[in-house]
Amino acid sequence: MSQAFKFCPCCATPLAMITQLEDGGYKERPRCPACGYTHWNNPTPVLAAVIEYQGKVLLAQNAAWPGKMFALITGFMEAGETPEGGVAREIQEETNLATDALKLIGVYDFQRMNQIIIAYHAVCRGEVRLSPELVAYKLFEPESVKCWPAGTGYALADWLKSRGHAPQFVEFPKRDP
Repeated sequence: MSQAFKFCPCCATPLAMITQLEDGGYKERPRCPACGYTHWNNPTPVLAAVIEYQGKVLLAQNAAWPGKMFALITGFMEAGETPEGGVAREIQEETNLATDALKLIGVYDFQRMNQIIIAYHAVCRGEVRLSPELVAYKLFEPESVKCWPAGTGYALADWLKSRGHAPQFVEFPKRDP
C-alpha cells in the first residue's frame, strides 16, 4: 500500500487491501471498507529535459542528493499545462534558460518511484542561474556524457543514439540484499 495513503481522504477510516472486481478482472487495491473509496496509486507524470546548451549537454546536481551525481533537469507536470509547456517551465525555473526548441525523446517507466517520465531534448539559451533546488551544473560533450541505468538515464541514452553516439553507462555498486 502506498505510504502516502493510509487513511481514506473522504472519511478518515484506515484503508485496507481489498480485492474487488474491476473492468480488467479482480484487483487488490487500497480501499476504504467504510465508504468504498479506492486509492488507484496511478503513476505520476514527470518531465525531463536533455538540455543542449552551447553545443553541450547540461546536467545538474540536486541539493537533496547524496554524493556528486549530475542528472537531467526534471520536474512534475502541473494541472492545466501541456508536457511541452511544463518542461519549458521547469527548465526556466531551475536553470533560468529560455527554450528555443523541444523534441520528444520518449516516454519511460520509473517503477521504483511510481512515475512515468516524459523526456524531451531542449535547445536552450541564456545565462545559467540555478534555483535553490540545485547546487551545481556541468556541461558535457555529448560523446563523453555517461548515462545511468534508470528512467532518465535511458532517455539520455536514446538521445545520444539519435545523435550517432554509443551511450556508455556508469555502473552503480551492488547493494547487499
